[in-house]
Amino acid sequence: MIERKRQTIMLVDDNQANLNIGKNMLKGFYEVYALPSAERLFKFLEAVTPDLILLDIAMPGMNGFDVIRILKADTRYKNIPVIFVTAKSEEMNELEGLDLGAVDYVTKPFSAAILLKRIENQLLIEKQKAELRNLNDNLIGMVKEKTAQVSGLQSSIINIIAELVEFRDLYTGGHISRTQKYVELLIDSMVEDGVYNEEVLQWENMDYIVPSTQLHDLGKIFISDTILNKPGKLTPEEFDIMKSHAARGVEAIKMLEAKGEDQLFLRYSEIVAGSHHEKWDGSGYPNGLKGQEIPLLGRLMAIADVYDALTSARPYKEPFSPEESADIIIKSAGSHFDPVLVDVFIKIQDGFASVVEKPEAASELPQQEG
Repeated sequence: MIERKRQTIMLVDDNQANLNIGKNMLKGFYEVYALPSAERLFKFLEAVTPDLILLDIAMPGMNGFDVIRILKADTRYKNIPVIFVTAKSEEMNELEGLDLGAVDYVTKPFSAAILLKRIENQLLIEKQKAELRNLNDNLIGMVKEKTAQVSGLQSSIINIIAELVEFRDLYTGGHISRTQKYVELLIDSMVEDGVYNEEVLQWENMDYIVPSTQLHDLGKIFISDTILNKPGKLTPEEFDIMKSHAARGVEAIKMLEAKGEDQLFLRYSEIVAGSHHEKWDGSGYPNGLKGQEIPLLGRLMAIADVYDALTSARPYKEPFSPEESADIIIKSAGSHFDPVLVDVFIKIQDGFASVVEKPEAASELPQQEG
């Protein structure tokens, strides 16, 4: 049979007779340290953490109130329960001691039965508090684990939805992964140089920003294959239908939000879906926003989206080279694109070109985190 470790009591009193009496009462039940001063208490606390402290109030030098203030201010000792000890003849402010963090009072001369019962009660309370803390920690761990599982499932579903949209479009293979990489490159450079710092600081969770862009073309799921995969330029009427994908994407994401999914991630997704075809000069769609009326995430996505379209093959055009595509982006500063972001693009255009030349680099992207 394993012997149960006895709990430890520190009894602090400047009167040696009281120490002897108290120790004799307690030693049959607890490990007892009888300490004649506050200084000795703090020396022993460096080596031993007791389960409870019996603390005399009226001591020369550092009294009991001084001691408990120090104990409660120290993270190592603040959770040790303290029972104050006072003589019956002493008029002490019990409320002050309780306010300072004492859990109880006992009076001298000691009654063995009362002293033991007071200690037993407080140690039982501490045991119950510890059990509650453990239970709470376990519950928190279980909730975090379950949340991670649900979030991972949500992330997988969203990734599959984005891939289904891309698979329907025969001409945009790899578009989602490449545009995510372009946005990531732009944001990294922006943060490094402090560009649009105030707007970036308003993003509540940077981990969601890049993954949220994978739903920018979600609205294409509502566009017919005849238009989506037409081997040639669209008629004006067909182009109007194609343009509707921005607003339809917002509608679809709002439906996901209504189902109680990851609200913050979907809020970013909604922003990028609804604003990545807006133009700096106000000639874009679906809302004709102008300049900084366009959300920063939409302005970033506009550059990434157009650059990828330029460098990709279509039935009606050969892919432009990275240099030609960059030149078009730069010449469109102030009309199609935010000129400040175009300056950021100029600085990192070689990084964009490397994604075109080595598309496997675009696959190493952060996924939505829970």
